[in-house]
Amino acid sequence: MHPAGVVIINLNTMKEQFEAALTGTEGPVDGVVSPLNLKNYTQAYEFKSLDGTLHLVIATANKGRWQRIDGTEPYLSGWVDELAEQVAID
Repeated sequence: MHPAGVVIINLNTMKEQFEAALTGTEGPVDGVVSPLNLKNYTQAYEFKSLDGTLHLVIATANKGRWQRIDGTEPYLSGWVDELAEQVAID
């Protein structure tokens, strides 16, 4: 689910979809990251775990700090930085 009023469109101008892993409490959580186009954000990415247990959307506005804007609860706060790093190096 996405916040009300948010239009989501995959763009070819952003990084293509890629595989990633986030560090969970019991080990790595494997998933797929996809670019999103969200109103009021310059960049946004969505992580979906392969097993369907984790969903995380991060975004930044005007090259600012990455922030979590949607996803499953509970979540680890370090996942935002961990995913942002993977987006930057992929």
